[in-house]
Amino acid sequence: MKRIILKAGGGKRVKNGHKWVFSNEVKRVEGSPVSGDIVSLRDNAESFVGLGFYNPNSLISFRLLTNKEEKIETSFWQKRIVDAKLLREALYPKENSYRVVFGESDNMSGVILDKYEDYLCAQFVSYGADKCKKEILEAAKNVFNPKGIFVRNDANLRKLEGLSFENEIYSGDIPKDIIISENKIKFYSDIVNGQKTGFFFDQRDNRQKFSAYVKDKKVLDCFCHTGAFGVYAKKALAKDVVFVDSSRLALDTAEKNYALNGFKDFNGVEADALEYLDSQEARDEKFDLVNIDPPGLIKNRKDFNAGFKHYAKVNESATKLLKNGGILTTTSCSHHLGFKEFKDAIRQAAAKAKKTALILEYGFQAKDHPILASMPETEYLNFAVVLIK
Repeated sequence: MKRIILKAGGGKRVKNGHKWVFSNEVKRVEGSPVSGDIVSLRDNAESFVGLGFYNPNSLISFRLLTNKEEKIETSFWQKRIVDAKLLREALYPKENSYRVVFGESDNMSGVILDKYEDYLCAQFVSYGADKCKKEILEAAKNVFNPKGIFVRNDANLRKLEGLSFENEIYSGDIPKDIIISENKIKFYSDIVNGQKTGFFFDQRDNRQKFSAYVKDKKVLDCFCHTGAFGVYAKKALAKDVVFVDSSRLALDTAEKNYALNGFKDFNGVEADALEYLDSQEARDEKFDLVNIDPPGLIKNRKDFNAGFKHYAKVNESATKLLKNGGILTTTSCSHHLGFKEFKDAIRQAAAKAKKTALILEYGFQAKDHPILASMPETEYLNFAVVLIK
């Protein structure tokens, strides 16, 4: 049997619910496993801990799949996908598009599976998951019987695992634009060329919170991407919405989504978001609500200081645009910017803008991206609604 034996005390974290074992916790490896093999994990006394993926070339040497001695084959993956599907259907009974599998939180380490109406989009970001790709996707076909499955293997996390970047149509035909519905609002989703897997389901619940503050307001949707926040604003009777993004493709998609929901007179600005926030043009607009949803600014710990300063600066610039009594809705999707640091950035931004910030409510990643309490790596998104005076 291919086995990993842990150093004394090395298995404490994984026995308490974490899913990873790091290379410096490994005492020895037996049976000559190679990258992506499923191996048995043993503690220092050689007692069975679990089965999972092995990768000798990654800092994460082992990814736990089960603490039982069982066969890991198509039926194993099918049971996991069914469990994940049932949870999402309970959480969002009226929705037909959502994240089905969120990696470790669904006991499928390194697997992301999103459902776009009758289509599936998958990502495999661990070597073992990639090696089991066919079994996992056949299991997904058995559960959903989709019209098509697309595999997006362009995530940077694959580089850390020693994997290549190849996208592929696994089955069926994939249309360029799939129309999905979220909270009765329609969006085009391009699962082949769009960012991530085509749409950011993780902001679903926060877009609902945001909608409660927009009626009769002039709204700025900065870093608008596909325009989801701004379209939600119009649906919730915002007086006017300005969409800002540095990407022409993003603005074109936002305009298509705007029109798809029956709205006219799209107001889009192609510009670097921070430059726009600091511009005289923006200051002249006098916004009632500013939404900022920047990309992840802190990719790893060494980027923290620079990323934190940039994030605080964006919040400061957004704060300065608001009328007295205006609302700032702000997001961070960087795992390395924890909840405490997120609040610190808002506090620092308000202080530099010489404003008072009253936090009305917080949000996190949507419920189809559940946070595994024993694994902080599964928590990455923070959202706040802030009253500015």
